[in-house]
Amino acid sequence: MVRAWLDTGAYEHARLVYAIDADDPQHGAYFTQALPTLGHALVEFVTVNPWRPMVHKLNEAALFAATDEPGYFALGFAGDDHLPRSAGWAARYLEALRELGTGIVYGDDGLQGARLPTQWAMTADIVRALGRMVPAPVEHLYCDNAVQDLGLAAGCLRYLPDVLIEHMHPLAGKAELDAGYRRVNARAQYARDRAAYGVWRSGQRATDAATVRALREGVTVR
Repeated sequence: MVRAWLDTGAYEHARLVYAIDADDPQHGAYFTQALPTLGHALVEFVTVNPWRPMVHKLNEAALFAATDEPGYFALGFAGDDHLPRSAGWAARYLEALRELGTGIVYGDDGLQGARLPTQWAMTADIVRALGRMVPAPVEHLYCDNAVQDLGLAAGCLRYLPDVLIEHMHPLAGKAELDAGYRRVNARAQYARDRAAYGVWRSGQRATDAATVRALREGVTVR
């Protein structure tokens, strides 16, 4: 990931933030691999303790980044199995988000394409307004569906086919189906997240979309 950001010129426009579990056996190695080469100004580490599912730590890290002074204009998400491939992708994301003012963008992941944002970037005002990055109360699965639903309902979702953020996923034949993948793709996990996503989609989605539309229109929601 560090090398991919370097090769694509991302550090000229963005900072790479890792959210790492405290009990990750490779925890210390992340520091030694990244920091001697790039320095503290370009790579940041957030340690999550105790372990929590992905969306919980993503929301926590995103809300901290969105509200910490001076704060970020935009925040992006990618899993540990996404690799940026397109030169200038970070600048392209920021350009599109500035055009939207308030919004969400995503690129081609080489697997889902336009169908689903398995990685995305959104303006930080959305995170501040909702108090989270993933709108549905899921743990791992259906987070991309929820982000897509939110962007479509609020009229601020944009797909960038010229940006490739490759999803190195077992379904694409680019990774082994190890214990970590099996855990987050288990039937019980699907059932929990599908139910949570369904409840949000049929209820809270409308309110969240209205909040984002108000941001785009410069309206204060009380």
